[in-house]
Amino acid sequence: MKLRTLILGLCSTSALAFAAHAESITIATVNNGDMVRMQKLTDDFTKANPDIQLNWVTLEENVLRERVTTDIATKGGQYDVMTIGTYEVPIWAKQSWLLPLDKLGDDYDVKDIIPAIAGGLSVDGKLYAAPFYGESSFVMYRKDLMDKAGLKMPDAPTWDFIKQAADKMTDRANGVNGVCLRGKAGWGENMAFLTAMSNSFGARWFDENWKPQFDQPEWKNTLQFYVDLMKADGPEGASSNGFNENLALFQQGKCGMWIDATVAASFVSDPKNSTVADKVGYALAPDNGLGKRGNWLWAWSLAIPAGTKKADAAEKFVSWATSKHYAELVASKEGWANVPPGTRSSLYANPEYQKAAPFAKMTLDSINAADPTHPTVKPVPYVGVQFVAIPEFQGLGTTVGQLFSAALAGQSSVDDALKQAQDAATAAMTEGGYIK
Repeated sequence: MKLRTLILGLCSTSALAFAAHAESITIATVNNGDMVRMQKLTDDFTKANPDIQLNWVTLEENVLRERVTTDIATKGGQYDVMTIGTYEVPIWAKQSWLLPLDKLGDDYDVKDIIPAIAGGLSVDGKLYAAPFYGESSFVMYRKDLMDKAGLKMPDAPTWDFIKQAADKMTDRANGVNGVCLRGKAGWGENMAFLTAMSNSFGARWFDENWKPQFDQPEWKNTLQFYVDLMKADGPEGASSNGFNENLALFQQGKCGMWIDATVAASFVSDPKNSTVADKVGYALAPDNGLGKRGNWLWAWSLAIPAGTKKADAAEKFVSWATSKHYAELVASKEGWANVPPGTRSSLYANPEYQKAAPFAKMTLDSINAADPTHPTVKPVPYVGVQFVAIPEFQGLGTTVGQLFSAALAGQSSVDDALKQAQDAATAAMTEGGYIK
């Protein structure tokens, strides 16, 4: 009995010593499906790194942005790894808020990252965030409803075709909306969609001298078309719908078309979760014949704040979560179609992925079609397709998003929303010293 007690005591002491030695890192991430899946697979990481414990903070997109921005700007130090996007990386890196990722490991293969994605996450040739998944946006549509409407979706549709198809697909009696689009306010929610859409209508946020352009006809055409389309063919309560809400609607068979992130393709085509998995087709984001399509360019990426005291452990995790090994892990557990897309060239050259993911080519074509340095029909002084890469955009984009969401909800007119957007943008750019 004494021997057993002694052994138990030694085991307990060893466990306590190990727990004291183990380093704990806190990871802030978004509640999108790929990140939720990652958390379920982290046993693979902790087995290889038993001295590192993982703590998760999983948040809705708008809340995540607010929390990590506040934390890094105030040097709060709550997080050791942050999930951030293509907008934040260059701005924060230039502020010295992020650590460069130069210890990802010999087998990481940084050069395999798709150039369009890597370029948006690098400053002066250094990578400051590793892409967990990359995306553009495109049209996902119900092939059966398109056939029923007597139409054929072109590979590169126009907005006029989208309107025509939505009108024919809408079947309120059976709960089918012709089209589902983002309406939830936020610079990365409805304004990601509407800014990309506006590019194809010839609109821009600012002219070459940083003068806001919401008082121009191109923005009026964009917002009026969007509001009219959603009122005629969109779901009820659309002003509250973001990516996740529209994903659920589409999976439940309640959307004829959905124009959103290419990353959604693996979820809408997954028979475990989507009632229409075998009926989905894909097309490029729409245009108006002006030379620009309404698609964006984005990567949800893992970055390490400069204030962390656990940089080595954090970088080990970032390397694992964005590696080729992780892609193979997901493929072994969930199938190749569910591997996080849009980050590595090798994935798109993989015959197994090409076979499992009918959306692969359209995703890569969409990513490569976006041009952050020339996002609009007319010249602009900024970089960014669905955002403007200046610090002021985060607050201004959300303000404008609230105004446009209110117009969609019928709480204000399109003209009033645009006038208020013009006033808000003029005030922000004057205060920022961009205009006098």
